[in-house]
Amino acid sequence: MTTLAYLIPVALFLGALGLSGFLWALKGGQYEDLDGAAERILIDGDDRQK
Repeated sequence: MTTLAYLIPVALFLGALGLSGFLWALKGGQYEDLDGAAERILIDGDDRQK
């Protein structure tokens, strides 16, 4: 029972840490262009330097 007294705050802290990391990435614009990488793979790369 005493282990729950330690594990519950640790789990809440880790959950809050993960949530704050997600919100930080969301605020930083990491999820703005979701289709960019999927469409970028289809672009032909013939414009390379020779």
